[in-house]
Amino acid sequence: MEVPLIDFEKLDGEKRSETMALLHQACEKGGFFQIENHGIDKDLMDKVKDLVNQHYEENMKESFYESEIAKGLEKKSITSYADWESSFFIWHRPNSNINEIPNLSDDLCKTMDAYINQLIKLAEKLSELMCENLGLEKDYIKEAFSGSKGPSVGTKVAKYPQCPHPELVRGLREHTDAGGIILLLQDDQVPGLQFHKDGKWVEIPPSKNNSIFVNTGDQLEVVTNGKYKSTLHRVIADKNGSRISIATFYNPAGEAIISPAPKLLYPNHFRFQDYLNLYGSTKFADKGPRFESMKKLFAF
Repeated sequence: MEVPLIDFEKLDGEKRSETMALLHQACEKGGFFQIENHGIDKDLMDKVKDLVNQHYEENMKESFYESEIAKGLEKKSITSYADWESSFFIWHRPNSNINEIPNLSDDLCKTMDAYINQLIKLAEKLSELMCENLGLEKDYIKEAFSGSKGPSVGTKVAKYPQCPHPELVRGLREHTDAGGIILLLQDDQVPGLQFHKDGKWVEIPPSKNNSIFVNTGDQLEVVTNGKYKSTLHRVIADKNGSRISIATFYNPAGEAIISPAPKLLYPNHFRFQDYLNLYGSTKFADKGPRFESMKKLFAF
């Protein structure tokens, strides 16, 4: 199965409708897709990856291979509850902790901040396009995610080190993401990411030309009343390479109250007889307008 590819350049041309439909289908049917021509500076993206790889080699690699999980794998005594990853988490919004993380170089901090500033604009644009496809107000998702200081934004920086026994351990166990919109800058050489769809695991290839990989999280599923679903995914450990993953989460603020958008709810709290009365005159018409009529009649 091919991963849907959304070309943002086509949003400004005659293929806008086709591109919007592709985005909607990707969010509805799979919950994962790639974006190209997204407007983020590709030199900046390359620099982020280079500096993260450098930080891992200088500050994290040795301690990882001396850790209990690595030693347990050598003895083949590792449990299924372990993840073969080396990671740290950076908060960006509403408050940053980047200067509190040990051993991050000034260059990495400044480069990451510049990258995140551009990525947040992409996340906001993507949320607006989703709202358009769902028939919601342009800023509905952003406002739903906002606390007093806006949405919460953070990045998990991870390396999935070369693994001598990948058959014994996951890089990262199966899960859905708790938040909203996840934008991933990933390795362009080493595979490992897989998503679950239609009863099968779909392998996500390494990202070429610095495309951004996107998946939807649990809170977007709630806001969209299940139209856009979060999807189970995992990372497979690799025997031949070390994979980089820089996943940024555009999430609700901790104080945000999350609920389905009223426009996307089925009608509720109505008498069945009232529905039957409407059904009698619209039986052979599409059910959508019938539901909308019931919403209007019994909204409270």
